[in-house]
Amino acid sequence: MAQKKLLRFEQIKNFPNVLEYPVHMQGEWKNYFKNNHPLVLELACGRGEYTVGLARLFPGNNYIGVDIKGNRMYMGAKRSLEEKMANAAFLRTQIERLTDYFEPGEVDEIWITFPDPHLRTSKAKKRLTHPRFLRLYNRVLTVSGCIHLKTDSPALYHFTKRVTELYQLPVVEDCCDVYAQPVVLPELNIKTHYESLDIAQSKKIHYLKFRLPVDIPDQDAELQEILKKEETND
Repeated sequence: MAQKKLLRFEQIKNFPNVLEYPVHMQGEWKNYFKNNHPLVLELACGRGEYTVGLARLFPGNNYIGVDIKGNRMYMGAKRSLEEKMANAAFLRTQIERLTDYFEPGEVDEIWITFPDPHLRTSKAKKRLTHPRFLRLYNRVLTVSGCIHLKTDSPALYHFTKRVTELYQLPVVEDCCDVYAQPVVLPELNIKTHYESLDIAQSKKIHYLKFRLPVDIPDQDAELQEILKKEETND
């Protein structure tokens, strides 16, 4: 298995649709894709199924899957090359470094699909919908940009709802059981490897779409206290 990982790491270095810690990319993505189409990120993209799936559905957008684990990213990058998808690319880096690669207002939307929910309250700041990360996203998103969360974790879903309420983030869509809806939007019907595992064993897929205000207030200490109280009550 270790040898397979190393092989994939070596192979993606030669993939034209994979950029590993690139320099001077801020403001250059339109040149990279050779068009002015909206730019959408999938954070912690894993195998990249969602990046590829969205790129198939919406050829008028450009999609970038972001992850640090190149051996997983290999799957989606290889698939998009095989399908000759000009609107899908992959960026290998840490999410914390987004501002190194995108300038303010360069990103139109962000998708977060089946991330690690970091269930322990002490690990809450590692959740990709924690205000610590939302402030980071705010530095690259357009003013009207949206965050999409799709997860099988009830804990992460309710945590994110709590964040939208406490920080007064405008919620565009809120669905506690995606596949129970009479009509499932094509972009929510994309299946990933991690979705099939149902790690949370919730048997439900949750979806939340929300916008970020210009300034996100600093109520992080209050949020942490709320989480501690909830943990004590449980």
